[in-house]
Amino acid sequence: MEENPSLESEAWGSSRGWLAPREARGGPSLSSVLNELPSAATLRYRGPGALPWGVPEEEEGEAGGRSRKAFTEVTETEPQDPHPSRELPWPMQARRAHRKEKTKEGLRSLQPWSWTLKRIGGQFGAGTESYFSLLRFLLLLNVLASVLMACMILLPTWLGGAPPGPPGSNTSSPCGSYNPHSQGLVTFATQLFNLLSGEGYLEWSPLFYGFYPPRPRLAVTYLCWAFAVGLICLLLILHRSVSGLKQTLLAESGDLTSYSHRVFSAWDFGLCGDVHVRLRQRIILYELQVELEETVVRRQAAVRTLGQEARVWLVRVLLNLLVIALLGGAFYGIYWATESTVELQETSLVQELPLLKLVVNYLPSIFIAGVNFVLPPVFKLIAPLEGYTRSRQIVFILLRTVFLRLASLVVLLFSLWKQITCGGDSEAKDCKTCGYNYKELPCWETVLGQEMYKLLLFDLLTALAVALLIQFPRKLLCGLCPGALGRLAGTQEFQVPDEVLGLIYAQTVVWVGSFFCPLLPLLNTVKFLLLFYLKKLTLFSTCSPAARTFRASMANFFFPLVLLLGLAISSVPLLYSIFLIPPSKLCGPFREQSSIWAQIPESISSLPETTQSFLFFLGTQAFAVPLLLISSILMAYTVARANSYGRLISELKRQRETEAQNKVFLARRAVALISSKPAL
Repeated sequence: MEENPSLESEAWGSSRGWLAPREARGGPSLSSVLNELPSAATLRYRGPGALPWGVPEEEEGEAGGRSRKAFTEVTETEPQDPHPSRELPWPMQARRAHRKEKTKEGLRSLQPWSWTLKRIGGQFGAGTESYFSLLRFLLLLNVLASVLMACMILLPTWLGGAPPGPPGSNTSSPCGSYNPHSQGLVTFATQLFNLLSGEGYLEWSPLFYGFYPPRPRLAVTYLCWAFAVGLICLLLILHRSVSGLKQTLLAESGDLTSYSHRVFSAWDFGLCGDVHVRLRQRIILYELQVELEETVVRRQAAVRTLGQEARVWLVRVLLNLLVIALLGGAFYGIYWATESTVELQETSLVQELPLLKLVVNYLPSIFIAGVNFVLPPVFKLIAPLEGYTRSRQIVFILLRTVFLRLASLVVLLFSLWKQITCGGDSEAKDCKTCGYNYKELPCWETVLGQEMYKLLLFDLLTALAVALLIQFPRKLLCGLCPGALGRLAGTQEFQVPDEVLGLIYAQTVVWVGSFFCPLLPLLNTVKFLLLFYLKKLTLFSTCSPAARTFRASMANFFFPLVLLLGLAISSVPLLYSIFLIPPSKLCGPFREQSSIWAQIPESISSLPETTQSFLFFLGTQAFAVPLLLISSILMAYTVARANSYGRLISELKRQRETEAQNKVFLARRAVALISSKPAL
């Protein structure tokens, strides 16, 4: 049937613009019909300058400009959700989803630094953004702990009357005497030393455990605060880990890591600006490069002879022995520094020189910071020599660095435990009377809190020193020295794994010391605020996007998992101190108890009998066995449901592959039929 050109031109309307009057065309315009389609709603997401469907690009002249302006006015005046969701003709499920999405958008708008994180992610990649996102999450944990501490410890302490001062020197006690206040005139150098070490006027202050008086209610709230903070941190980290696990499973699945996905579907068409476009190109290029390199390594491993395989494993064994030797030397140095600090402080030379005394006091912190600064780069040099793929190299580097950071803290705690409990020998001379080494450590809880306080302060000072003395001078040298030397000196990349593990280490220190230094979460809040703006300034002023970006899928799950490990490690010394080590007899809210936990049964005994019976029932087998059975049933149901979902997903994947094969078969048949018939 032959088409009529006049009818066609009349139907499409005047070529001067799609908003021509309807009378001039003799009927409804094509634009009005297209705007009634459901797909026209996507124009609002394409931006106010987008033209409607059916307008050719060559007609964007004066008339096109007028039509764009008119359409922009129409879209701007179009009511956006003119009625509440309950008045719209939607089903109940759609209304609930709409309200839920609006609530999520409102909560996301309340998150601090949301725009800053988007800017960092767009310019430096999702891996760098994950560091600042984790920093914001840890800041939230510390703020919650600080608010709980103020409500459950500080307020009851001051509302119950002025806390008593430290016991005097003439106090008769079988556990010796304890007087932290300095006698006589205190010099400025001594004041500065006390500020950096937590001694002197800070030792008997709300900053440390020994300040709080022995009041039964305060002791109970003190313990409840510690357990509440741990439980809240555990739940929030688990929630973050589960959401990160979902993203990791999706990102690491075969659907999103195939070459076809990266080549044809990985591009983001919403990018604006040359910088973001080049960054996305570099990320895709890096991912393809990593996949190709790992494919080459796998092929080489597949064709190795028996002698080559034996040589590779020999090299791996030797390198791992070297790593173990380096870790052993680092741990021995931390142990020696902790053991020698008390002896060195008693020497006359150290007592005469305040600066040397400060260095000796910070000796464990210096050793821990030193090994954490030196050994991770050594691990990076060792990993490529082992013959693994790049992704496995990153895993080995992270595992060794995590073990180094957390184990160094464990070695420090072990050294302190040995000093406090006389090596675990309760029959030793110094520990037999009071159950702890009261001669050297009359208030051992405060001493433990001081060590964590010094670690936190030294970590902040180290970050400031690295930024001010290394990174910024490097950038200035880049500007003063043109050419290859300046580029080599000024090129800096933000190392996401090292920075994130540093955050986790710092938070673990706070979890260990918060019971013995209650204001430590508040100090860590201030530290993380300073660290956020310092790292942001360093990132935008001295760093360039990493040539080899860190995968955000690993950050979404691996780093919260390490954070859970840090929380578990920090809970061990805390629970050991609460249940097994006798509290100090001269300081703290538990000074009159045989153990810190003994205050809880004593407080329960003062409650009414009904309440006592209920609380004691919670600790019996009659409650534990049904709870265990119910938990087992719920766990079995969850596992069965997960298995059914897994089978369903596998079936859908097989069905998708079958559909793809059907399409290929039909395409081949169509080509065969077309080629077998003569051309029309």
